[in-house]
Amino acid sequence: MPHRVMRKVWAYFDSAGPLIGRPWPITYRDEEPVRLEALRRFGIRAFTALVYPHRPDMAAWLNDWTAKFAAEVPECLHTATFYPEPAAAEYVPAALEQGAQVFKAHIQVGAYDPRDPMLEPVWGALSDAQVPTVIHCGSGPAPGTFTGPEPITEVLHRFPRLPLIVAHMGMPEYREFLDLADRYSGVHLDTTMAFTDFAEDGSPFPPDARKRLADYGDRIMFGSDFPNIPYPYRHAVQALERLDLGDDWLRAVCYRTATKLFAL
Repeated sequence: MPHRVMRKVWAYFDSAGPLIGRPWPITYRDEEPVRLEALRRFGIRAFTALVYPHRPDMAAWLNDWTAKFAAEVPECLHTATFYPEPAAAEYVPAALEQGAQVFKAHIQVGAYDPRDPMLEPVWGALSDAQVPTVIHCGSGPAPGTFTGPEPITEVLHRFPRLPLIVAHMGMPEYREFLDLADRYSGVHLDTTMAFTDFAEDGSPFPPDARKRLADYGDRIMFGSDFPNIPYPYRHAVQALERLDLGDDWLRAVCYRTATKLFAL
């Protein structure tokens, strides 16, 4: 994220604000060059810059920043974002024209309805371009007015080819978002924080749903939320290993699924 945005995010985590609801120490509170070197040291081949606005008139300048950042950092996918505002009908197609490979939407932080009519041209453009959106639409770590599976299900009913990556496995509505992946072939999920000790303490993945994970290796991708995580990065990988779903499943989740979706 841009420097001043990241500092505000860290301050919110430090305050354990209402969208967090619990102490959340930032493990990798480092300057940008140190963070980038850490990702390279971890063996990351490619990553995203998941910026997101919490008010109008913010998304366009975030998109300018991410385009510049991706041009300077070859491992970073060209990322963009949006907000329900009239200008979104212009800056989202512009970002796609410039080569955006992935978008970010945060329903909880943005506190907006994904069914907002101002997002109709956005979803339509993303569906037509088949460019995925990483979307935080589950109700964890704290529910929002428009979180949960129902609002985004209505969007998918309107745009059934829309490619979405549901962040955090849809935490805590894990079963419901797996069901959504069953219904819509463009729906993927990412493992961000899911299965870690921190997440299992507050929103445990249902044991009876774990057997379904084995069938979703081509629809699940590794996610980390680095650097804003309250544990070492390696723990997120170890949490997947201890699911004991086999090396082929891990290779798909940690590499193959993303390389296919993003045509890397």
